[in-house]
Amino acid sequence: MELAHSLLLNEDALAQITEAKRPVFIFEWLRFLDKVLVAANKVDVKEKQKKLVEQLTGLISSAPGPPTRKLLAKNLATLYSIGDTFTVFQTLDKCNEIIKSKDDTPAYLPTKLAAVACVGAFYEKMGRMLGSSFPDTINNLLKALKSAESQGRGEILLSLQKVLCGLGGAAASCHRDIYKNARSLLTDRSMAVRCAVAKCLLELQNEAVFMWTTELENVATLCFKALEGSNYGVRVAVAKLLGTVMATALMPKQAAVMRQNVKRASLEEVLELMATGFLRGGSGFLKSGGEMLKGGGSVSREVRVGVTQAYVVFVTTLGGQWLERNFATFLSHVLDLVSHPRATQTHVEAVYSRRCVSFMLRATLGGLLGEKAQIAAGKEICQAISKQMRAVEAVVNDMSGENKAGAADVSASQHVMVCALKELGSLVQSLSATSSPLIQEPSIGLLETVTSVLLHPSMAARLAAAWCLRCVAVALPYQLTPLLDRCAERINNLKSSPEAVSGYSFAMAALLGGVHQCPLGIPHSKGKLVVSIAEDLLRTAAQNSRLSLQRTQAGWLLLGALMTLGPSLVRYHLPKMLLLWRNVFPRSQKELEAEKARGDSFTWQVTLEGRAGALCAMRSFVAHCPELLTEDVIRRLMTPIECAMTMMSHVPAIIKVHGAHLKASAAMVRLRLYDILALLPPKTYEGSFNALLRELVAEFTLTDNSANTTTSLLRSLCHYDDSVLMGSWLQETDHKCIEDQLQPNSASGSGALEHDPSSIYLRIPVGEAIPGPLPLGVSVIDASVALFGVVFPHVSFKHRLQMLDHFAECIKQAKGVRQQAVQLNIFTAVLSALKGLAENKSTLGPEEVRKSALALVMGALDNPNPILRCAAGEALGRMAQVVGEATFIARMAQTSFDKLKSARDVVSRTGHSLALGCLHRYVGGIGSGQHLKTSVSILLALAQDGSSHEVQTWALHSLALIVDSSGPMYRGYVEPTLSLVLTLLLTVPPSHTEVHQCLGRCLGALITTVGPELQGNGATISTIRSSCLVGCAIMQDHSDSLVQAAAISCLQQLHMFAPRHVNLSSLVPCLCVHLCSSHLLLRRAAVACLRQLAQREAAEVCEYAMSLAKRSGDNTTINLNITETGLEGVLFGMLDRETDRKLCSDIHDTLGHMLSSLAVEKLSHWLKLCKDVLAATTGTDVGGAVVFEVEKDEEDSEKKDEMDDDTMFTGLGEDDKSKPSVAPRWVTRVFAADCLCRIILLCENDKAHFDLAAARSAQAKNPKGDQLVLHLSDLIRMAFMAATDHSNQLRMAGLQALEDIIKKFASVPEPEFPGHVILEQYQANVGAALRPAFSPDTPSDITAKACQVCSAWIGSGVVSDLNDLRRVHNLLVSSLDKVQAGKGSSSQLYSESATTMEKLAVLKAWAEVYVVSMKIKKEAESKPAKPVRTGDDDEDDEDLGADVLPPDSLITLVQPELPSLSRLWLAMLRDYALLTLPAEFSSQLPPDGGAFYTPETIDTARLHYRSSWAPVLHAVALWLSSTGFRAGEEKEEVPTANSKAPALPQAVTATRKSFEESVKDRMHLMLGVSIEFLCFPRPEEPIEHVMSCLHALFTLLESPCAKIHIAEDQLLAVELLNVLHRLLLTRDPPAVQLQVTAVVQETIRAAQDHLQQQRTSKGKEEEGEKDSQSSLGEGGDTGELVPGKSLVFAAMELLVFILVRHLPQLNARVKESPSHVALRPQRLPEESARLVANTVSILAELPSLCSPAGSMNILPTVLFLITGVLRETAVKTADKSVPVTVAAALQGIKTIITSPLARVESMQTQWTGLVRSSLASVLEHSQPDESRPDMDEVSMLTAITLFLLSASNELVGVTVLQKGCMDRFRNALNSSDPWVQARCYQLLLSVFQHSSRALSTPYIHALAPLMVEKLKAVERSRPGTAAELQAVQEGIRVLENLVGMGEEQNRVQLLALLVPTLISYLLDENAISSAPQVSKGLHDFALQNLMRIGPLYPAAFKIVIGAAPELKIRLESAIRANQASSRAKAAARQAQPTVQAAPTIKLKTSFF
Repeated sequence: MELAHSLLLNEDALAQITEAKRPVFIFEWLRFLDKVLVAANKVDVKEKQKKLVEQLTGLISSAPGPPTRKLLAKNLATLYSIGDTFTVFQTLDKCNEIIKSKDDTPAYLPTKLAAVACVGAFYEKMGRMLGSSFPDTINNLLKALKSAESQGRGEILLSLQKVLCGLGGAAASCHRDIYKNARSLLTDRSMAVRCAVAKCLLELQNEAVFMWTTELENVATLCFKALEGSNYGVRVAVAKLLGTVMATALMPKQAAVMRQNVKRASLEEVLELMATGFLRGGSGFLKSGGEMLKGGGSVSREVRVGVTQAYVVFVTTLGGQWLERNFATFLSHVLDLVSHPRATQTHVEAVYSRRCVSFMLRATLGGLLGEKAQIAAGKEICQAISKQMRAVEAVVNDMSGENKAGAADVSASQHVMVCALKELGSLVQSLSATSSPLIQEPSIGLLETVTSVLLHPSMAARLAAAWCLRCVAVALPYQLTPLLDRCAERINNLKSSPEAVSGYSFAMAALLGGVHQCPLGIPHSKGKLVVSIAEDLLRTAAQNSRLSLQRTQAGWLLLGALMTLGPSLVRYHLPKMLLLWRNVFPRSQKELEAEKARGDSFTWQVTLEGRAGALCAMRSFVAHCPELLTEDVIRRLMTPIECAMTMMSHVPAIIKVHGAHLKASAAMVRLRLYDILALLPPKTYEGSFNALLRELVAEFTLTDNSANTTTSLLRSLCHYDDSVLMGSWLQETDHKCIEDQLQPNSASGSGALEHDPSSIYLRIPVGEAIPGPLPLGVSVIDASVALFGVVFPHVSFKHRLQMLDHFAECIKQAKGVRQQAVQLNIFTAVLSALKGLAENKSTLGPEEVRKSALALVMGALDNPNPILRCAAGEALGRMAQVVGEATFIARMAQTSFDKLKSARDVVSRTGHSLALGCLHRYVGGIGSGQHLKTSVSILLALAQDGSSHEVQTWALHSLALIVDSSGPMYRGYVEPTLSLVLTLLLTVPPSHTEVHQCLGRCLGALITTVGPELQGNGATISTIRSSCLVGCAIMQDHSDSLVQAAAISCLQQLHMFAPRHVNLSSLVPCLCVHLCSSHLLLRRAAVACLRQLAQREAAEVCEYAMSLAKRSGDNTTINLNITETGLEGVLFGMLDRETDRKLCSDIHDTLGHMLSSLAVEKLSHWLKLCKDVLAATTGTDVGGAVVFEVEKDEEDSEKKDEMDDDTMFTGLGEDDKSKPSVAPRWVTRVFAADCLCRIILLCENDKAHFDLAAARSAQAKNPKGDQLVLHLSDLIRMAFMAATDHSNQLRMAGLQALEDIIKKFASVPEPEFPGHVILEQYQANVGAALRPAFSPDTPSDITAKACQVCSAWIGSGVVSDLNDLRRVHNLLVSSLDKVQAGKGSSSQLYSESATTMEKLAVLKAWAEVYVVSMKIKKEAESKPAKPVRTGDDDEDDEDLGADVLPPDSLITLVQPELPSLSRLWLAMLRDYALLTLPAEFSSQLPPDGGAFYTPETIDTARLHYRSSWAPVLHAVALWLSSTGFRAGEEKEEVPTANSKAPALPQAVTATRKSFEESVKDRMHLMLGVSIEFLCFPRPEEPIEHVMSCLHALFTLLESPCAKIHIAEDQLLAVELLNVLHRLLLTRDPPAVQLQVTAVVQETIRAAQDHLQQQRTSKGKEEEGEKDSQSSLGEGGDTGELVPGKSLVFAAMELLVFILVRHLPQLNARVKESPSHVALRPQRLPEESARLVANTVSILAELPSLCSPAGSMNILPTVLFLITGVLRETAVKTADKSVPVTVAAALQGIKTIITSPLARVESMQTQWTGLVRSSLASVLEHSQPDESRPDMDEVSMLTAITLFLLSASNELVGVTVLQKGCMDRFRNALNSSDPWVQARCYQLLLSVFQHSSRALSTPYIHALAPLMVEKLKAVERSRPGTAAELQAVQEGIRVLENLVGMGEEQNRVQLLALLVPTLISYLLDENAISSAPQVSKGLHDFALQNLMRIGPLYPAAFKIVIGAAPELKIRLESAIRANQASSRAKAAARQAQPTVQAAPTIKLKTSFF
């Protein structure tokens, strides 16, 4: 392939390759040329042009295939347009010669077609440059057109289209000729030719004025004729032509009008023409009047569907603004269509016409109009409805019957009503909450209008009105309850009108069905209301025969609808329901027999309808309340059901007696029965299988049914991928809902509500806008087939055999069309059964059953109907799957092999090739591996059969199935299959799109088979890969959308496996172009591919898309809307237009991926995108600057504030009429708001985004960079726009965004105003955004969210002025009043759980505010001097003055509410505690609910409590702890005067509970809730809940009452610790672990205090006894700690876990394991260090909780751990600080060694041993060691010194230890680090000074000489740094102290050591001035010390000085010099203090 990449065709290479590969080589060269020519240097091209032209024209006559000729023509045209054009006419002539040629052989055809293609390409590219030659060319083409066969006709027409396109108006002289010649071909046999003509004429009408003036009617007639018998492609093409021509006739293109004075058509004329097609089809026009209109023949459905599409094209072409202006005309026109008798000749036709009209309205109104215009359109529709309704009422009320024609009008009006109401419903639902102006405006009176239709005489209209009301309620949930009430009231008032009973019950049922789409629900009482109405209707049904039927139906319909409300509501009415069901049916066999003899035809009809209704309600119950289906309930349901089954057999006799009009009611009963049985487990009705199966089989084999009705389920039971074979079956398209009418099964696509009223309350099937149950006849068969599939697996083999034989018999008996119908039904049933068997994993049965089944299936493989062949293939595959035996599969495969080898007819070859594919599909590669080779070879042969494209299609489809299912086993056949695919792609004519689609499937499957290997570079893999790429390229250029979609999915696969080899620069632009495609599947494929690309390479994708936008600037043919917003903008735009679920979710994902990878780099771009989408709320353009920053210095009058909040955003936009595009719809805006939150989240990783100062400096450095904080005003503004929108979903998203912004930016300081934060300037906006959410009519979920934001805002500390804060605070206060109003006070719109949600949200918000305020208060108390909040930079705080919050200001806001709040909080926690009880305690729950929930809504309430209890718990803990549990006592006992307060669940007892009891109650509540939660926090619980809970426990345990409580109940404390331990195991964040240690510490302290108290009280009792307290504390006398009961043990477990987690080296087991690598001690991260430190300090406290015996038991462990921590964390730090862990460990050692245990005699020896071994291990750890160079000797020495000082008695005289300690001190003294020396001197001093001489003397003897030596040596090397100087000073201090300690007689000797040393430090007076600073310091120090020592020991001093005269001289001179200098400096010196002699190193923690 690489050889093909050259400018000239490499002819040598071409000659060397095999014949088969040449076409591919040539195609590859042309592809390369296509890319290169555009980019190449013109000079190079001109040089080689001659040769190139030769090579290319040579290729024309080499019979190139379709893709090759297309590329060849394109390249030739490009070559001429780039290079010289002088040979172009020669080439043209050559082509014309070829076209004229008389050679008609098939072999010459490709050459002719290539020449035709070249001609088209030349004109398209060069147009008028070819000027005068065009008449000849066109005549030549037209001549050829007359004699050409279909391929030629198609190609010539496409060429003509290109010629016209290139020449434009210049070719006017030939326009009529072309029109005349092309026109007749619009009805060509070949569909491809019809498409080509339509495209050609579409091009022609751009310039040919006559087409839309004089010839307009003829064009229309032609189009109608072309639509007859058309396929989907033709309908789309012709509709486009017809719609465009009509639109042009109405609004001609300016240029054309200028040239000729044109008579413009009026809108009426144009619409009239279109209507003719819709109503009359293509049978010519009637100038003569209406007699034929009355006459026969209905319109062909293809024509009607095509014209419907044309209407849509027509309106779309004219545009949204035209539609806005002319909507009224358009609406009345389309509604007239559906009221015309021609459109509604039969019921099914009427439904079809309605669907067409609905499609027209939805496609134009839904897509082209913006939200405002849609509301205006809604008004128009309302008016149309009320006008119709007035006419109907006039007829109905006209009793005299004068208006005879009226009755026909009424029946016609029903269809108008259905269309109008359906559209109105869809409109309101798509507008959602933004439709409120439409509902609320009284002048429109929408609800009144719709409700009035509920009384329409026609059921269809009533149902449509009910459906419309359901849409209103779903869009605006606050309408739901009032509407229900209104309907209920009307039903009760108008009981005597049959229409009213029926209409209002429909409406109520519809509304109940909509509840599940309204998350806030309806009040529980509405359920009771519905039940009472329904019961009443059923009870009174028999009273009035005129109303019996309606009342019965209405009653059951309501009960069925009630079931959709779910188990929580139905549970209460179940007993009553079961009773009603039992009473509808006879109780016994005898009664059944008796009733047969009674009644007349009317009573039977009522009875049957009643039973059908009851069964329908049962079915609804089983479907919606599966939780209530206990064994018992099923048993009680079975009684009526079994009775219904028995009754079924009696019905035929009854119908015979009473007339055939009962058939429908009987069928309805059967339908309901089948439906409910399919939902129940088959085991429950095993006994009735025989009778049931008889009914089912009779049903779908049409035994008693003279109509040839077919089921609609076959399509869904066959495999989705097989639709390509079932030609007539359409894939997903935008026109699906009207194209369904043309499907081959009975009544396909004629779904309508009136076929089954119960569908009005059922869930709508996914992907449908409105439920459309099929007519009863089809539904019953569908239900019987579905039930057959459920029952079949449970039937005995004998019966299976009987049924299969019976099927064969039925097929044999039937003839002709009926046979087809019976066969289709039987096959659907068999497939359903086989599917059931596979799902149940059961087998088909013994040999004879298989034989019978196989015979049935094999017979259908040769059926001429392709749908049946498909079903048979599918059944064969499923049989192989269920039988699962190799021999059986082999037999089936062999049959097909033999058949395929011999058969020559298309039918059996297609059937059996599919059979092979299906076998492989269901058995998989392993099961059918041995047949693989044969299957593949046969199918490859069949695929090459060019004579029948059908055979090729089926063979290729099966091949694709085999490749798919064989997986890696297919690897050996990849190359031959691939080369075949390529050959076919290059040769099969493009008009055979099915073949190409199957080739695409094959290619995709092959790519998957090769898989990741495709990345390789081997020769074979490269060939495979390039073949795949060539294949994709051919399909990408194909004209059919489905083939292009296949190409895209192949490229997507390739990109997944070999991303480097897929060229994105060409793929992405191609995908972008497809985004505007009119074909849904192509758009889906493009977006799916983009989604995958954006996951990995979002940036590249966006760049390439932008490059396309730049290119399309020059080339206007590409219709693309990529503007500066790039691909993202286009995708956002698509979200507005697309309705397909899959497509929208892919667009969301794609944008999500792009956002994740690009948003942070291109912040302003993405923010602008979101802002543009959000700003579209009020118009397309945002006009007028917005008053954004409110002045800081406004006077604080409340009124003024109110105003400025609300006028903030008045500047948002005047409508800008010039923009045609539709403003983004609310769904897109919600998505944009979510994107905004995601962007904020994505920026989290970089702190600069949240720091204004940093952001500004970053921007100064790099102006291109972008920081989020710089866009803060935009963020706030977007959140504000969203939060104050009409749409509730958008308000939620806006409030969420606001909360995120507040949380992220609350602490960002404002650099210009220190002490302020940047959010402060936006407080007015925040207030204004929140206020509307608290208005009374706001839904609860929004208010709840707003409470969240309020608490975040108040708690964030942004606002420092109380008055400013009050605005938001007042909102919360008003909400709190609402909460206190108690249950059921307000008139309820939503369910009780919505009220619960709102109240809990308010309490949670208050709790959060209280928690923050207490925190601020606590901080303020702990550091009163500092202002509360300062900027980050440490500037002077003086200037903050006035603005600082007084520390307790927030608390002053909460304080007044606290009494009531605390009561409500406690009530809420009680509720929560009860709700968390496991199910088995449900009987203990209070029967009338809790303070904030009702028993009915308990399940939903749980969720609300779950999300809000944690902050409340924390708040209650703070409150109890701050009031010492005393508060609220008197409150709780006296019943409150305020009667509205919620009744708290526990009864108020008259006797005052003792204080202890109430403490106990509250403690149990708080601890219970916490422990229950911490035991098992769900993984999805936010970590904040865990933290709140731990904070609450900590706060609680701080209060003395709580401490006493937990200490007295030791098991409680143990349980708490165990739970905390478990929490540590599951939750990692350090904050959680730290908080856990805090709680543990409080628990231990509580226990210590308690023990202390016991000891003191016991000590008082037993003063005399010694050792009295020995047994107090854990462990008693024995010292045993019992796990599970011992607090100390529990604490140890938890603490050891933390230590080992953070310092795994402590674990002895780890060390012993062979894989252990010794870790060097290292610095822990700060959080871990704090955690370990806390743990160590708690550990050290534990022994104090034990008795002496107990402590001896745990002390070894504790000491081991503490010394271990010391060893592991004593690491030198740069700043010489002591790590917190080391400090804690030292403190712990001290705590333990100084504990009173040392004084317990009984433990003396053990204690001594312990202390000694601990010291020994510290000595061992501190041994100098190469492996630990950075060990901190100082800490280790400190530890040793601690032992020596605190435990002197135990250590005196232990020589080993003594020697070790001395070694360590020696090492330290000899250390090279002066800091270590200095510390060592300090520590030695404390040892030397120890009171016990026995301890200190050995150390003095051993270490003093070394010290003196070190100090003497200083004279030779004076200190160079401050640290060294300090070491010397510390040393001298020790010596001085030794002098002081010595006895009088030794003093002279000691001074003789000290004084000379000091004097040696003095400098002589000459040197002093030049000496360095440190040296001078030493001199001054020595001099001062000497001058102090002299007077202290005068006698000894004299002796020493006298002994050495030279010392005396040095000293005196130094003193003199000093005095001289001090006199000189006297003045300066006065201010200076004297140098103090205290040590200059201060330890952070003093351990001694």
